[in-house]
Amino acid sequence: MTIKEIALQTIKNLPEDASWEDIKERINFIAAIRKGLSELNEGKGISHDKVKEEFAEWLTN
Repeated sequence: MTIKEIALQTIKNLPEDASWEDIKERINFIAAIRKGLSELNEGKGISHDKVKEEFAEWLTN
């Protein structure tokens, strides 16, 4: 699917009474998810163990 097709499908899946703000938020959410998945595919992710270490540091400080 192209980006335009994904955007159109995303909007079609929203309720009929969706506001401009609802549309904007959903499009931004989908774009962020796709960006994150792309980064993971490029090897730019953080391991689960590293995330656990960082959370542990945040919770103790």
